[in-house]
Amino acid sequence: MTGYPPIADHGMVGDLQTAALIAAGGTIDWWCTPRFDSPSVFASILDSERGGDCRFSADLQSENGATVRQLYLSDTAVLVNRFLAPGGVGEVADFMVPIDSAMPTGRHRLVRAARVVRGSLPFTFSCRPRFDYGRAPHTLARTDDRTATFHGPGTDLHVQATPGVALHADGDDITASFTLAAGEMAAMVLTSAASGDPAPAPPSLDGVADELESCRAFWLSWLRSSTYRGRWRDMVNRSAITLKLLTYAPTGAPIAAATMGLPEQIGGERNWDYRYTWIRDASLSVRALIDLGFTKEADAFRRWLRDRIDAGGTASGDPLQIMYRVDGAPHLTEEVIDHLEGYMGSSPVRAGNAAADQVQLDIYGEAADALAQGRDIGTIRGWKAFREVLDWLADNWDRSDEGIWETRGGQKNFTYSRLMTWVAFDRGIRLATAHSRPADIARWSGARDMVFQQIVERGWSEERQAFVQHFDTDVLDASLLLMPRVGFLSPKDPAWLSTLDAMDRELVSDSLVYRYDPAASPDGLRGSEGTFNLCSFLYVEALARSGRLQQARYAFDKMLTYANHVGLFAEEIGPSGEQLGNFPQAFTHLALIAAAMALDEQLDRAETGGESATVLGGDTPVGLRPGPGGA
Repeated sequence: MTGYPPIADHGMVGDLQTAALIAAGGTIDWWCTPRFDSPSVFASILDSERGGDCRFSADLQSENGATVRQLYLSDTAVLVNRFLAPGGVGEVADFMVPIDSAMPTGRHRLVRAARVVRGSLPFTFSCRPRFDYGRAPHTLARTDDRTATFHGPGTDLHVQATPGVALHADGDDITASFTLAAGEMAAMVLTSAASGDPAPAPPSLDGVADELESCRAFWLSWLRSSTYRGRWRDMVNRSAITLKLLTYAPTGAPIAAATMGLPEQIGGERNWDYRYTWIRDASLSVRALIDLGFTKEADAFRRWLRDRIDAGGTASGDPLQIMYRVDGAPHLTEEVIDHLEGYMGSSPVRAGNAAADQVQLDIYGEAADALAQGRDIGTIRGWKAFREVLDWLADNWDRSDEGIWETRGGQKNFTYSRLMTWVAFDRGIRLATAHSRPADIARWSGARDMVFQQIVERGWSEERQAFVQHFDTDVLDASLLLMPRVGFLSPKDPAWLSTLDAMDRELVSDSLVYRYDPAASPDGLRGSEGTFNLCSFLYVEALARSGRLQQARYAFDKMLTYANHVGLFAEEIGPSGEQLGNFPQAFTHLALIAAAMALDEQLDRAETGGESATVLGGDTPVGLRPGPGGA
């Protein structure tokens, strides 16, 4: 269990179809290709011996006082490891030129470019791929001293060096060593391709420089669409780039995180595969994208979502599955990769996700809310499919389910699930009315009102003076921080303020927020977990909307200190401030954006003497505000 850098000791590069994690110091610890959800080529973050990696760094063993710093080039996804030593200063820039296209490709190119700016530095390179999560053997083929090809099952990995660098075989792996003086450059190019595809042309230094500029220009151009001009521009821009990097461009489907198997507790069993598209997470990202001005990305996801609705029901008879593969395929069979020891011994390592078969009724609310935020509600056939979903929900909303947190401890009547079914009916009614579409509005209205009544009667605890996790408990649940945002009640409603007070007392630890107390509400899994970054940012937003600006700003500034060195967040914060869980997590970054924008809005109102808004965006519930992308 040695050789594991901290989970968050990484930056991420990607080309909008796949992504790689690169540790500070220059090791690629995770890369799946040709898609986010493909088997890994490098997975040393899950097993430092058997997972495979690719290391490219300055050799600083003889340099006393040397330091390494990792950073992004400002407002880009170009990741730089900078090496500072008495003998010289150099860096390795890692990047993938984005493939922002509707056509998927099997060929992906990760460029690693080294240069020295002062003195001279020796560099070392090694490439140890381990295909199919380390389960499949590979062969090594050489064509010349600058080219090597690893042949795995269905995938070839070509490794090419620029002139002046020689690659050497080390068994079935590759190494190289060379020295660069000030002003000199060298690059290693990793290209994954389908087995038997032609090898790429040999790289040149001029070509690598052009690719670097192309990558940089793409991100700077993309960010120009952002309308955010608030107080936390660097962090919001980094979160926006991260969400874009985690979105599969051919379909517009965002994944929950780039990784699988990273633990919520070191040594524990809460190790899930997050490389898929959750209806909930992706639908909630629409609000953040629209508010930032990225309507193209929001529209692309809505098309993907409408296609899932149009495709019809699941094997269980429900209209939607809670998650899908990025191409919309519903099959996510969970398996244990038992030969990988897991991050610092945290096993089992799971690929696939059995939670895909769970019932989580809240997804219909998030989906309806995402669709309500677009001008285009789709085709006549698409409306018919959406209407059938709400008709089904009118018959099925009063069911127990596994809830937003995908617990494996049995179905319950979760208050959050009821809340989002209320949202589904509310948005459906408004869409039908605004666009003059045929619908059983009377039936939907009746269901909406029954859900509302049930929440206020059974989801409310008189003893706690708070809304609670489900109807048979007094346990609190941070998912209910979304109640004001979705327009169910005002953020200054006394019932909401007392709920927020109860959460302050029970779920908040120095501004960090737990999802719930698993000891008080068993979730069917052993062990504990850290505070949940999503919930911490939802808490900031709720505080801001409730007029508690000083507390909100403190909590937000405190949360930002838990970001890693390049501004990325995993899923959770552990007891010693370490980041835990899959990394980086899209849900966390979209919540950061929403919190920053809400806090900016309320601070601006306070500074100009204006009144605080009642819900997100003003007096109109989220998803129904006029303006770009509005209904």
